[in-house]
Amino acid sequence: MAVRGCSSSLTRGFHRNLLMAKVVPYLSAGHSKARLYSIYTTTTFDPNEEKFDKILIANRGEIACRVMKTCREMGIKSVAIYSEADAQSLHVEMADEAVCVGPPPTGESYNKMENVMKAIKQTGAQAVHPGYGFLSENKDFAKMLEQEGVAFIGPDTLALQAMGDKIESKQLANNAKVNTIPGYDGVLKDEEEAVKMANQIGKRRCSFFSDLLSSDVEGVSRRRGKGMRIAWNDAETREGFRLSTDEAASSFGDSRLLIEKFIDNPRHIEIQVLCDRHGNSLYLNERECSIQRRNQKVIEEAPSTFIDPDTRRAMGEQAVALANAVDYVSAGFRFAVCLLCKVQEFYFLEMNTRLQVEHPITECITGVDIVQEMIRIAKGHPLKLKQSDIPINGWSVECRVYAENPYKNFGLPSVGRLYRYQEPSYLPNVRVDSGIREGSEISIYYDSMISKLITYGKDRPEALQKMSRALDEYVIKGVKHNISLLQDVLGHEKFISGDISTNFLPEHYPDGFKGYQLQNDEKSNLLAVACCVHLKQEQKSRAFLNQTSLMPSVPRLSQASFVIVSDGVHHKATINETAFGYEIHVGDSNIMVDKNWSLSQNIITPQVNHTPQVMQLVNQNASGDVTLQYKGTEYSMKVITAEASRLQSLMPEKVAADLSGEVHAPMPGKLHALQVQVGQQVGEGQEVCVVEAMKMLNSMHAGKSGKVKKIFFKVGDNVSEEEVILEID
Repeated sequence: MAVRGCSSSLTRGFHRNLLMAKVVPYLSAGHSKARLYSIYTTTTFDPNEEKFDKILIANRGEIACRVMKTCREMGIKSVAIYSEADAQSLHVEMADEAVCVGPPPTGESYNKMENVMKAIKQTGAQAVHPGYGFLSENKDFAKMLEQEGVAFIGPDTLALQAMGDKIESKQLANNAKVNTIPGYDGVLKDEEEAVKMANQIGKRRCSFFSDLLSSDVEGVSRRRGKGMRIAWNDAETREGFRLSTDEAASSFGDSRLLIEKFIDNPRHIEIQVLCDRHGNSLYLNERECSIQRRNQKVIEEAPSTFIDPDTRRAMGEQAVALANAVDYVSAGFRFAVCLLCKVQEFYFLEMNTRLQVEHPITECITGVDIVQEMIRIAKGHPLKLKQSDIPINGWSVECRVYAENPYKNFGLPSVGRLYRYQEPSYLPNVRVDSGIREGSEISIYYDSMISKLITYGKDRPEALQKMSRALDEYVIKGVKHNISLLQDVLGHEKFISGDISTNFLPEHYPDGFKGYQLQNDEKSNLLAVACCVHLKQEQKSRAFLNQTSLMPSVPRLSQASFVIVSDGVHHKATINETAFGYEIHVGDSNIMVDKNWSLSQNIITPQVNHTPQVMQLVNQNASGDVTLQYKGTEYSMKVITAEASRLQSLMPEKVAADLSGEVHAPMPGKLHALQVQVGQQVGEGQEVCVVEAMKMLNSMHAGKSGKVKKIFFKVGDNVSEEEVILEID
C-alpha cells in the first residue's frame, strides 16, 4: 500500500514503512493516572469476562484518547490511526500501536476506508471503535468490517442504514408512534424544489441540514450543525441549498438534503439509550444541549432543569421504542428532541448510532461507563444494568472549549501552536477530556475543539461554581479561545435560572459577544492589580541577584505615582507598599492588594480588599504593558508615568481606514469558491467568494457596491485570518 507523504523521518520507535506502527506505554508520555481517572464513572469491569485483545480506534484527538482510557482499564490493547499532521499527537502516544493512514485532509486519511482497513489487517485488531464523526455512522465501512470478521463497536449495518438516513429514520419514527416535526419526507432535487417545499411547509421559511434542510414556525438544528442553515426568504433558500449541498458532500459524502418545519426558540434535549443482543434495553435519562452557536452545542448539562419525571419517562420510552424498531444494538444511541419552551411538549429530531460528544455528563450522573458498555455489547455480553438501576446522582455540566474567536459570530476558528497549556484537572470534581498538550498544533484540517471541560456537583449551583473556577484556571496560550463566552453565559441570570433555549446566544447577545462587561468596582480592582504587577516588575528589574560582593546601594521602589491607560482612558494611581501588601488609590477608590503572588505564575490569586480573586497574567513587561484575564476576558492596560501620559495626550488620533472595499478572510482556511472576476460590477451584500475552514463553508459578501479591482487568491489557495481576498473599487 502506498500512502502518499507518510514521513520516514519520524522518531520515537516508528517502523519506517508505508504504514508505520509503534508501541508506547501511556504513562511514559509524562501523564499521570490522575488526569485519566478523575470523575469518569463508577462502573467496574469483571476481569474474568471474555474481551477483545486489541481494538483499533478509527478517530483522533480527545475521543480517541477517551476510548483508549477505557480500553486500558479493561486490559485491552489499543491501536491509533493518524494522519501526517497528527504524527506527534497525544492519541498516537497514548496508544499501544499507531498507524499512519495518509496526508492531513480527512478524505485522504481518516475517512479513506481502504487505508483504515489496511491498518486493521496490519495490526490484527479484532474490533474497531469509530468514536464520533469520520466513519462512525458509515454503513459501508461497517459492512467491510463485517466481511473481514472484525467487530464494529456500534450497531449492525441495517440499523446504521435506517438511522443514518434522516428520511428513513423519520418514517421509522412515525411508525413507532414517536412525535415528529412536520416536513417534506422526500429528497430535494434542486433549488426551485427547495423554494417550493419551504413555502408549502412553513409560514415563514426553512432550515438546511447537511445531509438531509428545515422550515420555520418554530425550528431546530441537526447533524452536528454542519451544513444546517436557516432560510427566511427565497434568496436565502437558494443560497442555503447550494452551500449545504457542498458541505454535505464534503463532510459526509452524501449531498442529499432534507427540509422540515423550523421550530423557533426550542430547547434541545437528548436521551441516551443502551441495547444489547439479548433483548435488554434502557435509557440513561436526559441531557440539556440548548446552548448552541451556529447550531453546534457549546454548553451541556445533565439533567435538564426543565424536564419533569413524566416527560422524562415519556421521552425515554419513545427513545427505547425507536431503538427497538430498528433493532439497534450498542450503547451510543442518541434520541434527540426539540422541546417547546413554554410546555412539556416534544418532537423527535434525529437519532444517532455513535458515541456522543457530550456523553461524559451522562456518565457523571449515572456512573455508567458508556464506552465500556459499547465494548461489552459488541463482544456479545448482556447489559449488567436494568432501568431501575439508573439513577440521577447530582449534576454535571460540560463546556466545549474551542480554539476560536468568540467575538466573531460567537466563534470563528483560530489556528496555531499551544505554546502554553495547563488543564484544571487538578481541581476536585473536574474532568478534562482532551487530545492535546502543550506544544500541540491546532490546524485548519480538523475540528477546532480543544477539549471538553466537565464538572460535577451534588446539585446544579455546585456544578456551575466548579465550572466557573475551572474556566478561570484553564491556561491556553497560542490560539484564541472561547472561555470568555463560556464564562459569560454561565454567569448570565437567565442561564442560572434555567430559562434557556437554542436561541439563547442571539437573543441575549443581539449585537454579538463583546466580552465580560466590568462593573465599576471590578474595573478599579483590575487597575489596582495592574499597578501592582508593574511595581513588582520595577522592583525585580532593580534587584541584584546571586551576588556575594557588596553592591552599590539602590533604593527599593516602594511607592510611586502612575497613570494607567485602559481603553484610551487615563487613570491616575498611587501605590504604596506596606508590610502586609499594597495600598492603591485609583480614581475614587482605595484598594488593598496582598503580595503573596508571583509574576512567574500563569494564574495569580491576589486578595483584593480581603476578597480572593482568580486572574491570569497573560502579559507583562518592563515597558508597562499588562494584560490580565478575568472571567475569561482579557483586559490590556499600560502603566506609565505622568509625563508619558501628558505627552501621549498631545499625539494626534489615528483615523480608521475604510475597509468596506476589501473582503477579508474571517478565519484561516481555504478558498472554496470565487463568484466574481476582475472588472466585474458587484452590489453591496452580493456573495463574492466562499471560504472553507474546519469542514464548514462561509459565504463572504461585498461590503459596498463597485467594480472588482483585484483578486489575490485562486480557488484552492490557503488564506490566513484577516487576509485580503479581493478588493472592490
